Amino acid sequence: MDELPGAFGTSASLALRFGQTIFSLASIFFMCLDVAFFTYTSFCYLVTVMGLVIPWSITLIVVDAYSVFIKRLPRQPKILLVIIVGDLVLSYLLLAAASSTASVTTVLLAAGGCTAKPCSRYQLSAAMAFFSWFLSLASSLFNLWLLPSL
Repeated sequence: MDELPGAFGTSASLALRFGQTIFSLASIFFMCLDVAFFTYTSFCYLVTVMGLVIPWSITLIVVDAYSVFIKRLPRQPKILLVIIVGDLVLSYLLLAAASSTASVTTVLLAAGGCTAKPCSRYQLSAAMAFFSWFLSLASSLFNLWLLPSL
């Protein structure tokens, strides 16, 4: 049980974090291509949540990379619990932001409130946010599975 794939400090965890960061950066990139995104609260909420997720993911990428490539860090239950709680909180925020962005984009498309180009960018941003949420939740669940064995 010591080498659970996807748990903190493994190469699978590094891959999950890297994917989460790439999808988060893509989501914020597609959202910020249009300068009018700030007129809708749900779009601003997505950008704010991505502003929290990206530094969190980059920090954990650095720690995972150090653990994988340089030396094995000992797993401590308190540190792992902080990572699990941080991942769960951010994954809930990310799910809410992605869902609200997707729903507002659908309403805008149905009402004819935006042209096809900005709305397609908003849809891509919501899709990337959902992918980032999935990877964040997977990482949190792998770490939660590892916690009782420590």
